Amino acid sequence: MSDNQDFKATDRRAAGPEAGGTGACKDGQAAPPHKDEPCYPPVAFSTFLLSLAASAMVQLGESPEPETGQYMQNLPLAKHTIDILAMLQCKTRANATDEEAKLLAELLCQLRLSYVKKNG
Repeated sequence: MSDNQDFKATDRRAAGPEAGGTGACKDGQAAPPHKDEPCYPPVAFSTFLLSLAASAMVQLGESPEPETGQYMQNLPLAKHTIDILAMLQCKTRANATDEEAKLLAELLCQLRLSYVKKNG
């Protein structure tokens, strides 16, 4: 493309029906791809942290596995997930809100204590 030609970019990420998207569910949730699928909460850093923490709780054997309902321990994987949360704490220190930073610190404290109890 030469320097004197115009370049136009169109943002096709819009979710509204007027933009050709599928719209949104009630309560500001993301729209499901199909009618039979449930609406999920909006994507947010705090929900991402809670999801990782929930996975760590399953890996620690503190919560049942969603598919089987059984309590299983995988301490190396739990440690890895806790380390991921600790890395996120370091990497987001300057950008996280006070609420996000507090949530992450509390989750890490709880998970680390649980890990030490299980591994000690």
